Amino acid sequence: MKILDTERLTLRTIDADDAGFYYDLVNDPTWLEFIGDKGIRSIEGARDAILEGPCAMQERLGHSLYVMERKSDGVALGLCGLIKRDGLDHVDIGYAIRPAWFGMGYTYEAAAAVVAYARDTLRMRCLLGLTDPGNINSIRLLEKLGLAFVELRNLPPHDRPTNIYRIDFPN
Repeated sequence: MKILDTERLTLRTIDADDAGFYYDLVNDPTWLEFIGDKGIRSIEGARDAILEGPCAMQERLGHSLYVMERKSDGVALGLCGLIKRDGLDHVDIGYAIRPAWFGMGYTYEAAAAVVAYARDTLRMRCLLGLTDPGNINSIRLLEKLGLAFVELRNLPPHDRPTNIYRIDFPN
């Protein structure tokens, strides 16, 4: 289901047919370094993770991670969307893109649309952003989106240090 359009991208819900793409993304060295190992070792495991994660969240909350598809050719570049994590009071923006597409502005384009969607359509009061303290590109992106650093906290499931950023939206 299409959620958002930007100049170059369509953001749509992820589904079981995206298992191959998801498997490749979550096992990419950049994902493993900055986000962590999800333990997905097969396409079937990826399918299960999609159904139990983003699909269930979309059904339950009306938002989740979305596939970023390039309009010009339909290529799935990465994920960007809204995540409600256990242990955090507010929703956060999540994103990941394959290294082949780094530096082309796709993640910012998708993330800016997701921030506007959270504020204007979903009427959220605020939005968090989480990133590994060493992920300079992610830190720059969150700051460009208007999020400000709040704290460094160890978050499950890996209890790794995580920078937490936040933006508050006017009512």
